[in-house]
Formats: sequence, structure tokens, C-alpha cells
Amino acid sequence: MLALIKAVIFDMDGVIIDSEPLWERAMVKGFKQFGMPVSAEDCRLTMGRRINEVVDMWVKHHNVTKFTSAEIELAIMDNLIEFIDTEGKAIEGVLDLFEFCKEKDLKIGLATSSSERLMNTVLHKLHLKNDFDSTVSAEHLKYGKPHPEVFLVCAANIGVLPEECMVIEDSVNGAIAAKAARMQLTVVPDPGTKNPEKFVIADHTLPNMAAVLTLFKSLLR
Repeated sequence: MLALIKAVIFDMDGVIIDSEPLWERAMVKGFKQFGMPVSAEDCRLTMGRRINEVVDMWVKHHNVTKFTSAEIELAIMDNLIEFIDTEGKAIEGVLDLFEFCKEKDLKIGLATSSSERLMNTVLHKLHLKNDFDSTVSAEHLKYGKPHPEVFLVCAANIGVLPEECMVIEDSVNGAIAAKAARMQLTVVPDPGTKNPEKFVIADHTLPNMAAVLTLFKSLLR
């Protein structure tokens, strides 16, 4: 039996902003700048993880010694922020979902593996800075997703028990983190996701935000 929902915690990339294709382009371009052949398919394997962890993984894989992980990460982030500033747009239907949550007096949180710099860029681009009761980046936390820390910190910030939170995610790492936090989970898989059966842990798996809104209306009458 699912608990009463008092808060909705959103992931950011691929949930609030249509940034996954931009992430792929930024990483492919950034790694290429340093002579590292990382493909878009390779990038999809690390969805939901912190960028420093991803960079460290590929630096080790390619045995890169001429450049630091910090240099590579900065180049990728610069690429991504440029793409978001020029091309970034909200996921279709997510703004309607925000409005419904406000109408129902639900707390609204943001829990992302992305950096504070990127989080603030996205919130500014989409004019959402004042829409959240708590925004948490895992950048400076001890753990990133699939560890539940970022979700637990967000719930604590807004004063809601984990089991009273509904998380909206699009990645396997994020889904694992949400369930490890003992939260309810709705997944809207990224269109490029392979093996969607990995989302069997979710309470709800839906095709788009319009379907999530329909679900919420049925749960929160």
C-alpha cells in the first residue's frame, strides 16, 4: 500500500529539461577535444551519474595522463551550458505537472546528480528558480546516484518523510537511488533507454509527462 503523497521530487536532466541529447553532444565533443573516442552510446551507459565520476571512468579506460579529469570536465560543462543556453527547452508537459502540484499544495523538490552550476543554469533558462521548495545537487555530497543520499537530503530539507515522496526519474541509476531512499517512484524512461525491464522496481512506468499528470490526478483527487 503506497503512502499518501506530500511531496514530488524531480530529477533534472531528461525529466525537467530535454538535456540528454545535449549531454551526449557535449560529452562526445568534450572527450574528442582531448583525444578520447567516447560515443553517444557510451554516454547513455552512464546516465544519472555525476559528471566527475563519468570523466574519471573514461580517463582510466583510455589511460589518459596528459590531461586532468578537471580539465576534461570543465570543457564538457562549458559545451553543455552553451547548448542549454541556446537550445534548452522544458520536457513537454512538465510545466503543467508543476502547476498541478502547486494546486494540490504539494512540496516540490529537485534532486540531481548534475553540478550546482548546471542546475542553476537550467533553473534560470526555464524560469523555475522560485518553483522549488528545495533544490539539491549531489556535486558536493559524499555520494551520487545510485546512492539515495541526494533524495534523502531533499526530503529532509522540505520536512517530508521519504515514503511520502514521489520521485520522477528517467534513468536506471536514479530509479535505484529513489527506491533505496524508500520513496515512491514514477519513471518516464529516456527514449534512448535500452532494457526498459530494468525499471521493474518502479511503482509506475509511463511514456510521458501527460500520462504522469493523469496518474497524479487519479492519486490526488
